[in-house]
Formats: sequence, C-alpha cells, structure tokens
Amino acid sequence: MLDIIRAIEAEQIRTDLPEFHVGDTIKIEVKIKEGEKERLQAFEGTVIKKQNGGLRETFTLRRVAYGVGVERTFPINAPILASIKVVRRGKVRRAKLYYLRDRVGKSAKVKELK
Repeated sequence: MLDIIRAIEAEQIRTDLPEFHVGDTIKIEVKIKEGEKERLQAFEGTVIKKQNGGLRETFTLRRVAYGVGVERTFPINAPILASIKVVRRGKVRRAKLYYLRDRVGKSAKVKELK
C-alpha cells in the first residue's frame, strides 16, 4: 500500500524548479485568480523555513513591506507557483531562521554566500 502512495506522489512532484536552501533570497511568481482573469504576482523574500519532504514540502518566505514583516508559506509542488528564481544565496548555520523576526535593519540581513 505504501508503495502505491509513493508512486502516485512521485508523479506529482515538480522537477522544473531550482534548488534553494534556507537563507536564500528568492523571487517567486504566484498565480492570483480574480474572477475569471488570472495574473502573476511577484513576492521576493528570504527563506526562513523549509519543512517536510516529498509532495508535502513547504517553505516560508519573509519580507519587510512598508515597515511590516510579512511571512507567507507556500507548498513547493502547488500549481499556484508559476516560477522560482534564486536572487541571492545566503550563508546561514541554522535550519530555521526565526530569529530574523525580532531584528530590524542591518542586523536582519543574511550574509551572502560567495
């Protein structure tokens, strides 16, 4: 039974997306449906969390917009994600960057990986 579930999930996993890690700054385009029309909305931020794996894998992006911290969680394999582009690679030593929530300004930056 477990093999059947894994086989079905393997068909639905997206392979067209680039590899990214926690600490990276990425730019994603999300499909927004308004009535009958559909448009793409850009969202750029730092990856503060990746969790689970396989088909259920999700990641959380954080950005500061107009002085307010905004976090959004996206499933990696969801069809609402049109594209993912890695803007900057971050150098971090943790798996979850929750400490960025308490920081503002220069101390909230993640060092760039060279």
